[in-house]
Amino acid sequence: MSHPRPDLVPDPDLSRAEMETLQREIASVAVFEDDFAFDPDAFSNPLESAATGTEPPVVAGVDQSFLTNEDGDQDRALSAVVAMQGGEVIERIHAVTPLEIPYIPGLLSFREGGPILAALEALSVDPDLFLFDGNGRIHFREAGIATHMGVVRDVPSIGVAKSLLCGTPQEDIDELPAGSRVPIEANSRVDAPDGTRIGYAVQTRQYDSPNRYINPLYVSSGHRVGPETAADVAHDLTSSYKLPEPVRLADQYADEAKKSSSR
Repeated sequence: MSHPRPDLVPDPDLSRAEMETLQREIASVAVFEDDFAFDPDAFSNPLESAATGTEPPVVAGVDQSFLTNEDGDQDRALSAVVAMQGGEVIERIHAVTPLEIPYIPGLLSFREGGPILAALEALSVDPDLFLFDGNGRIHFREAGIATHMGVVRDVPSIGVAKSLLCGTPQEDIDELPAGSRVPIEANSRVDAPDGTRIGYAVQTRQYDSPNRYINPLYVSSGHRVGPETAADVAHDLTSSYKLPEPVRLADQYADEAKKSSSR
């Protein structure tokens, strides 16, 4: 896979101010609306694709794990990618690369973006859509890792995060029933006009017990996918677990590959 925007590849040697400037440039060219060739309904109606003889879209989940050195410090990133088509895994790849900077809130792509791009170089299939374990437009400068990677590759992408980085939910998000979604709008922490819809809290699963509940996922446009479609796809790709299957399996594969890489 090539980089249509090599000028926007994350450079960990930039200063913090330069990184933030680059993120604003990425956000300015990102497309936060639907601009793709696949049929998103194929994720909710896979049997229909089979009945019509249409090839279902290929969707790839991307997740990260980390390896430590003898001192117990994280010094390498393991980037895992799982590609699925019609609910079946068709390829799994990973890459291990050095970590060059520490974790800095809001600048995750400069720590993990290079390792992810290295893993994507090894991918033989050409996914129609990428789901990243991380944010897209729900980000201080509207350029989370899903947006950054999506723009660099110019591929449709979605961010799926487990916690809310910024923005304001428009309704109470505690103990939502499964299938619910609540709009997330920009606030003063986001480089967008107040009230801009930057994503959704999506309740993919929920316990039946009144004494236990599952928190929602925070789903946002990465690139070339609108917020409503992103929420739909994240929900439709979820089965028995909270996370969409491509991301869940990438997380599982990252742990599996980490064990073999640590030997």
